[in-house]
Amino acid sequence: MSLPPVLRDRLRLPVVASPMFIVSNPELVIAQSTSGIVGSFPTLNARPQSALREWLHQIARELAKHDAEHPEAPSAPFAVNLIVHRTNSRLEEDLATVVEFKVPIVITSLGARTDVNDAVHSYGGIVLHDVISNRFARKAVAKGADGLIAVAAGAGGHAGTQSPFALVQEIRDWFDGPLLLSGSIAHGRSILGAQAAGADLAYVGSAFIATDEANSEDQYKQMIVDSTAADIVYSDLFTGVHGNYLRGSIEAAGLDPAALPGSDPSAMDFGNRDLEGAKAWRDIWGAGQGVGAVGAVLPAAAVVERLAGEYAEAKRRLQRMGHGEPREPAPSRTHEPGVGFK
Repeated sequence: MSLPPVLRDRLRLPVVASPMFIVSNPELVIAQSTSGIVGSFPTLNARPQSALREWLHQIARELAKHDAEHPEAPSAPFAVNLIVHRTNSRLEEDLATVVEFKVPIVITSLGARTDVNDAVHSYGGIVLHDVISNRFARKAVAKGADGLIAVAAGAGGHAGTQSPFALVQEIRDWFDGPLLLSGSIAHGRSILGAQAAGADLAYVGSAFIATDEANSEDQYKQMIVDSTAADIVYSDLFTGVHGNYLRGSIEAAGLDPAALPGSDPSAMDFGNRDLEGAKAWRDIWGAGQGVGAVGAVLPAAAVVERLAGEYAEAKRRLQRMGHGEPREPAPSRTHEPGVGFK
């Protein structure tokens, strides 16, 4: 099955930027989409709920302005993330706003609901659903999801434990629709690797935390730059669902990353609470195992440029290998923006 036009025709790179709690804001989404990848944000980041309309107005206005000024390079579409878990008291109101603005791509997480999918389909939007296993993938498609996001081991936020190769393989055995892969993807080689494994698009998050536009503290951005895969801790303490977090932020909160107590799904709470509250764990910072590819805090457009250059070089490298040419030395960890993807 070919990708729907909204996920194919206006992308510079086969990338959807993942929606990140607190971090993703209109400025980041606009920078991502105008750079040629799908930008996204969780609706719960817009607080109070009335701010969601303002965010959607801002994004639509700025993307339209960009398209008018750059007809040769129109923006990619954008997406919003809806948490469909029963504790999200804002879901119905947020969904109504999404339908009003006809958001082209909706990413659903922590549950699958037919009524949500039907509402998005009513105006021609598509639904991509986060899954951590083949069992959840089948449930999501049965309830009307158009595409799947395979959240494999090493992904930032609420990540699964399965190898990306195993997860994608099991899903592709029966599903030929749009498939995205999430899990430690922060380099252009990894984007190409996701496609080689069977995914259509890569789902990239942590690389955009360390950007000028991101709504993340300077210390958070620098910790992303300074960290490697060994600095990622997998725990269910903070939300009731297992996720990946930066060791340094856990230690700064006075906790021992090696001795964190367990939690359970009953601890999940996605209601309209105050983000300043202690239970929100707002200073425990999420990140995926791909952070080792991030060498500096850059504008989001420069990150896309870097990924595009690396992606193009990865393709060239495979072509050289096919002709028996020697491999080139690996690049250093300090990155400069790469050349554009063609």
